[in-house]
Amino acid sequence: MDGIELNFFRGKRVFVTGHTGFKGAWLCRILADAGAEVTGYALPAPTQPNLFEIAGLKDRIVSVMGDIRDRERLTKSFHHARPEIVFHLAAQPIVRDGYRDPAGTYETNVMGTVNLLECVRHSQRVRSVLNVTTDKVYHNNEWPWGYREEDPLDGFDPYSNSKSCSELVTHCYHRSFFAGTDVSISTARAGNVIGGGDFAPDRILPDCVRAASEGRSILLRNPQSTRPYQHVLEPLFAYLMIARRQYGDKQYEGWYNVGPDECDCVTTGELAELFCRAWGGVTWESRAEAHAPHEAGMLKLDCAKLKAVFGWRPRWHIQQSVEKTVEWFKAWLGGGDTSGIMGRQIRDYWEAGGSYAMSFR
Repeated sequence: MDGIELNFFRGKRVFVTGHTGFKGAWLCRILADAGAEVTGYALPAPTQPNLFEIAGLKDRIVSVMGDIRDRERLTKSFHHARPEIVFHLAAQPIVRDGYRDPAGTYETNVMGTVNLLECVRHSQRVRSVLNVTTDKVYHNNEWPWGYREEDPLDGFDPYSNSKSCSELVTHCYHRSFFAGTDVSISTARAGNVIGGGDFAPDRILPDCVRAASEGRSILLRNPQSTRPYQHVLEPLFAYLMIARRQYGDKQYEGWYNVGPDECDCVTTGELAELFCRAWGGVTWESRAEAHAPHEAGMLKLDCAKLKAVFGWRPRWHIQQSVEKTVEWFKAWLGGGDTSGIMGRQIRDYWEAGGSYAMSFR
């Protein structure tokens, strides 16, 4: 077992920012199945359709609609929830949206983090906090090996840079306010995630699904770009593992990369090809955009620290991750039981690690 002890969360009071987003919805589903008392705080779901509504999570958790920039509302919601564990996922997460609205991106990703940590600072109950950032926080040198946690933070574009700033804010609060206390705080820098229920614009797999469902060819802006793609359950279970292990044991707090093994770092073109094979009857083509905003060409993560500290290992290779994603979307398009598929995929992932003791609701 690699430290993912879900029974620990049964009955725990958990606060999740960004719960209406793609990753947030999957996280809340896992926590609800594990028996946690979850309060989510976020803006209404950013897309229509959206996974939060499809998964029926509104009836399984306390859902508060609010802006992470609204410090007064956030504070009231946080203290009413009285959480022991906090997952901070609320963000403006799209690179291109960062170019379109840099001020809003910084306000959300930087000051939103400050507002959340202020809530933690004034709480008497919180014991474990995880700030979810991104693999794009690093100064990108376009080199072919993975970035390690001690490499410089300096994201290029407004989204990436704002998440670098969110990391620095967290480090500052850790040193200034939480050292020597019972509060453990970490950040997790995850690679690109795929999975059922992601309807965001300007993301490769949702774009593939839209093209396939409309019977047209998939257009790729940068088919040679390499990214650390992974199924959404990979980082989510890593987040749960970190939050659980650092609860009451500060030796586990820190800054962790969460990504796939080297063999699963693929180009966008290779990912699209895997999708085409899994979906069937669809093709892709390269379609570069003139005057497109800058995006990194090569990005990999070195996850040796997470593996060494926790004994963690990725469980699903990229082909299986794409197949799981296609399974969900085909069921959704055909009016199938997508909530049931979510539950089964969570169990499949859990059992892939040799862990069978968890009893889900």
